Amino acid sequence: VEIGFMPKTLSVHPEPYRHQFPRGKVNDIYTGWAYPPTDYQKWSELVFQFVHHLRERYGDAEVRTWLWEVWNEPDIGYWQGTPEEYFKLYDFSVEAVLRALPEARIGGPDSTGPGNDKAAEFLRAFLQHCAQEKNYANGKVGSHLDFISFHPKGSPTWQEDHVQMGISRQLAAIQRGFKIVASFPQWRQTPIILGELDPEGCAACSAEKNPQNRYRNGPLYGTYTVEVLNNIFALARAERVNLLGVVTWAFEFEDQPYFAGFRELATNGVDKPVLNAFRMLGLLSNERVKVTSSGSLGAEEIVRQGVRQRPDICAIATRSDRGIDILVWNYHDDDVPFPSAPVDLVITGLPSSAKRGLLEHFCVDSDHSNAFTAWKDMGSQSPSESQYQQLESAGRLQLLDSPAWVEIQKGSIPLHFMLPRRGLSLVRLNW
Repeated sequence: VEIGFMPKTLSVHPEPYRHQFPRGKVNDIYTGWAYPPTDYQKWSELVFQFVHHLRERYGDAEVRTWLWEVWNEPDIGYWQGTPEEYFKLYDFSVEAVLRALPEARIGGPDSTGPGNDKAAEFLRAFLQHCAQEKNYANGKVGSHLDFISFHPKGSPTWQEDHVQMGISRQLAAIQRGFKIVASFPQWRQTPIILGELDPEGCAACSAEKNPQNRYRNGPLYGTYTVEVLNNIFALARAERVNLLGVVTWAFEFEDQPYFAGFRELATNGVDKPVLNAFRMLGLLSNERVKVTSSGSLGAEEIVRQGVRQRPDICAIATRSDRGIDILVWNYHDDDVPFPSAPVDLVITGLPSSAKRGLLEHFCVDSDHSNAFTAWKDMGSQSPSESQYQQLESAGRLQLLDSPAWVEIQKGSIPLHFMLPRRGLSLVRLNW
C-alpha cells in the first residue's frame, strides 16, 4: 500500500494542483500533490483514518499480510520538499500506521536506483535517519523500518537498427544499493525489496515514439528479466544482504493499438512473451540446487560491461521431492539475429531407484509462446475474432515435443537441444 500523495487542502503549495499528462514541460506533472503538508499532525490523522478504514473493510487477517510504503521516489520530482521534510513525513506516517495497525510492516524510502550519486546519498541519509537521528513524531532516536526499498532501472538505447539493453547500469545500481544497506550494521539483515525492477523508467512511453522500447513486445523482455533476477541473487549473496523480493512495474493500457510497446505483460488481453517468462519462473520449485554452465558470465563482469561480447548462456535449477526443474536462457544485450546455441544439459545425482522420468520442455523464443510473432504473421493489424483466438493460443506457454518418458541411467540423464538467442527453455523432469 503506497501512502501518497498530498491532498490539495493539506498541501503547502496547492495551486496548480491538477497535473498535465501526457506532460508538456517536465514540471507540469509535479504540482500541488507533490508537496509537504501544512500540518504534519493532520497528515498523521489522515493516514490513521485511512489505515483504520482499510482494516475495517478488509479485516485483520488480510491487512496483516500487506506491506506499507511511504510515498514514491521522494528523491526526485515526486517530492517537492527537502530530504529532511520527507524524513519527517515518514516518521509521522509510520506512527499513524502503527497506531491504526500495530502489526503493520512498513518501510521505504522507495527512492530511485542508487546508481547515481544523488539517489545513493538520499538512500544513505534515509537509513542514517532511521538508525540514529531524532524521530520527528515521537522524539526518540531512530525510526521503525521493516524493509528497505528502491527502484533500480536499466537503460536500453536505440542503435539505428536495433535495441541494445542496458543491463550493466541496472545491476550496478542494485549492487551499490546493496552495499549502502550493508554498510549499516542496524540494517544489514533488514529485508530489501526492489520496488520497481524494470529495464527502463517509462512504462507509458510506447515503442512507436521511443524505439528503444521495442524490446517489450518480443522474447527479449522475458530473457532480460530472468538474466537480471539471476544476477541479483548473486549480488545479494556477495554482499550478504537479505533480498525479500522484486516487483515489476508493468501496467494494463486500455484502448491502445495491439503491441504498441508499452510496458505491459499483455496487450488487449493477449499475453506477451514476457508473461510466459514469469510463468516459467512460477513453475520452479522453492529449493535451488547447484547448476554450472561453461557458457555463463560472472555477475561482476556483467555489472562492469554488460553482455556485449559473447552471450550469457546460464541456468537456474530447483528440485522437489520427486522432480527437478532447469530454466536455461541465452541472453545478449543486442537484439539482433544470431544462430542458436547448442546446449548439452546433463542432469546428475538422481535417486538410484529412479529408472524412468517424465520430461517436459517449455520454450519461449521467436517461434514458441510468442503472440507477437503470430500477430506480425497476420499483417500487424487488429485481429478478427478467429485471429484473436489464434493470438490467445500463441500467447500461452508452449511445450516442445513433449511430454515424453525418458530412461534414467545410473542417476543421470543427458539432454541436447538448440537454444535460440533471446530464448528460454524450461526442462522439467519428474520420476
